[in-house]
Amino acid sequence: MRRRIRERRRLRLGILVLVSVVLLGALPLYFGIRTLSRDPVFDTLDELDVPGWAAVQTVDNVSGNRWCLQDCRLRERTVQSERSPEETARAYEAALGREGWQRWQVDLCPQQPDKGSYTCWRQDELTLDLWVRAPSCLPPPVDGAPALPPSPLASAPASPAPAGCAGSLVSMKVRNAIDDDRTRPQPSTDPSLTGEDPFPTLTEDPLGEPTPTPSPS
Repeated sequence: MRRRIRERRRLRLGILVLVSVVLLGALPLYFGIRTLSRDPVFDTLDELDVPGWAAVQTVDNVSGNRWCLQDCRLRERTVQSERSPEETARAYEAALGREGWQRWQVDLCPQQPDKGSYTCWRQDELTLDLWVRAPSCLPPPVDGAPALPPSPLASAPASPAPAGCAGSLVSMKVRNAIDDDRTRPQPSTDPSLTGEDPFPTLTEDPLGEPTPTPSPS
């Protein structure tokens, strides 16, 4: 009986040790895989304190490498908002300011003129582009014909916007600052050189010797 009791105790102790080892190894492995699969920048964007109507539907996209091997990582997030672009832009700009993002006044922001509100931000080693604009909506089809974008030359009054076309669209692009060309010195052109002939005509001898006068034949 004593031997059986000792064997049972050893078996229970072995099971407890095995379970402890599995738990201690499984939890770090789980969180490690989760960290590698989930970009922490998206967690930061999730923490933005914006109203529920400003983040109805979210789509994330990632490209590049986190360790900047060949291409640095680019994080893109597209969000649908239920309210106007002006109100949505104010909500996101206020939320970015509360989270420590600083407004970044820089050239090429945006690189091309865009409709809506386009602002740039910086925080530590990251840069963020925020673009809030009205959604691109097509007029409803007429008599079963496919919907076509309105022609700029059309003189007829514009058709009413479809019912699901209200609200706004938000795009956020987050880059590593070292991979953002706007953080580097931009080439400048000397205005005094603008319009000058790169190959001017020399009126004097480049060697400084007087040019001989041709003698009559």
